[in-house]
Amino acid sequence: MEYLDIYDEEGNHLGQAPRDVVHRDALWHNTVHCWLYDEEGNIYFQIRKDEGKLYTTASGHVKAEESLNDGFAREIKEEIGLDVDPNKITLVGIVPFIKDLKKADGTMFRDRAKANVYVANFKGDISDFTFDLNEVLGVVKVNAKDTLDVLKNGSGSVKGIVIKNVDGKNISEEQDINYDDFLFFEGESPLTKYGFILEKVIVLTKSNN
Repeated sequence: MEYLDIYDEEGNHLGQAPRDVVHRDALWHNTVHCWLYDEEGNIYFQIRKDEGKLYTTASGHVKAEESLNDGFAREIKEEIGLDVDPNKITLVGIVPFIKDLKKADGTMFRDRAKANVYVANFKGDISDFTFDLNEVLGVVKVNAKDTLDVLKNGSGSVKGIVIKNVDGKNISEEQDINYDDFLFFEGESPLTKYGFILEKVIVLTKSNN
């Protein structure tokens, strides 16, 4: 059974609780949103298996007694198979996330998470990725500035490199990534969800472009 650290709305630590109880009782907890970028100004989105849309490079719950940095490194390793030094990541912001969802069995799923958003510089190549195919179909590399322009326009497309595992080998191909390919939830838009991350990558890589 997975346990999470729980908090009040002000961020004071209250103890620990099982993950299912956390979501049943709407208890505040930490998650990590992990983003990779490269020095050419590109950012990496994962292709979520369940929705088939683009989301964070990796993300998930921070386990009880686990540091945020270690949570970042673990989620990146579990979902896309990369080893990232947890001491070489940059905090971009902390975003409260509230969502109530009625499940098929009639019970409620109540999410009260503080999403700790980090970026890290990726210097590898496509052969380094090992995808958890239960969750992730692959990753998409897109230019951060061009992607931000599309999200600001609310339409259009950006050239992307789609990286997937086919018959045990990673392959890449160029595809048009459309505005509607980005995952967002009710009350959000792709711009509000991803704009500040794209802006951060633009700033971090500006001197190299």
